[in-house]
Amino acid sequence: MYNMGGVDWFKNSVIYHILIDRFAGFRSSDNWEKPEFLGGTIKGIIEKFDYLQDLGVNTIWISPFYKTSEYHGYHITDFYQVDPHFGTTNDIKKLIKIVHNHDMHIIADFVPNHCSNRHPYFQEAQLNKNSEYRNWFYFTKWPNNYMCFLSIKEIPKINLNNPNARNYIINAAKHWLSLGFDGYRLDHVIGPPHSFWKQFKKEIKKIFPNAILIGEAWMKGIKFDELKTININHKFLKWISGASSENLLKEYIRELDGVLDFKLQELIKDYIVKEKFSKKEFYDRIKYHYRSYPNNYFLPTFLDNHDMNRFLFECKNNKEKLKQAAEIQFSIDQPVIIYYGTEIGVTQNKSIWEFSANGDLQARQPMNWEKQDIKLLMFYKNLIKQKKA
Repeated sequence: MYNMGGVDWFKNSVIYHILIDRFAGFRSSDNWEKPEFLGGTIKGIIEKFDYLQDLGVNTIWISPFYKTSEYHGYHITDFYQVDPHFGTTNDIKKLIKIVHNHDMHIIADFVPNHCSNRHPYFQEAQLNKNSEYRNWFYFTKWPNNYMCFLSIKEIPKINLNNPNARNYIINAAKHWLSLGFDGYRLDHVIGPPHSFWKQFKKEIKKIFPNAILIGEAWMKGIKFDELKTININHKFLKWISGASSENLLKEYIRELDGVLDFKLQELIKDYIVKEKFSKKEFYDRIKYHYRSYPNNYFLPTFLDNHDMNRFLFECKNNKEKLKQAAEIQFSIDQPVIIYYGTEIGVTQNKSIWEFSANGDLQARQPMNWEKQDIKLLMFYKNLIKQKKA
């Protein structure tokens, strides 16, 4: 097997986070403000592999590539197939091979909590009252009322307490790891029950001991009446205490290898963008933040991602502030994540929170291959070099 020695390889990861449809290979980027496929592909990533190597990153994280009804890949219609918009299984194998041949790692986004309402199992469950798949979902009033991801009707929530549904999802995760992926960023981990995560980790690690499992535990934007769709202890208290409470991040200590560090992201934003506290107070808060986590629990750092405003936009396109934030991020002894385009100055026009729907497209503008801030790119290359050294 490619990795040796468990998940230690992840400790020094500099991860590049790619939204496949928006990164490379797209036909035209004119209609990026519509929730449509632009045409970014896995082949596109392969074609730009030299760029990633030159940047210096050693791990790539790709968005969901499974058969889907949406450009971003999170509405899955088949967990076992590659969406033709993105390419083929052979393209995936080729990408994994190239990554490994260059002593790099690759992780994929995996989405266990929900699927598209166009998934054949869900469609059958809606059509046939006696279908075995009816209990794979949470119908409150069959056939049209059911629990979903928060309030989004297009993505029904999967009943992971059902043994068959649970096996279906865990086996899908095993299937893609068997092709060579080095692990997963696990979407919306607060959705599935803790019993699912315990079994998921146990089964995955039995066959793939070196696969990294990193969760996304985040509650921003969750409304009170959506709390019923998530499975965490004392969810009401967590909800009141904000999107990135320490307790929420700690909830998965014995279940996953780590979680994305939403708390640090918030602290850096409060310090650099909002200037909420002094330098001393900021570093005191960081120290306090890290003091109660076990050493073997990873908290990968990031400044932004596909679900929030780009950091550069948050600091009113002040690149010096972005650099200051990146220097802090890279100084932390944790894996580092760079959201595609940050290193060349990709930003956005409006806040994602200004829109009633599809505001997140603002933070998902296509990678700009024509116009790059070379000084910023050099700055990032140096940061990465220092981090790896």
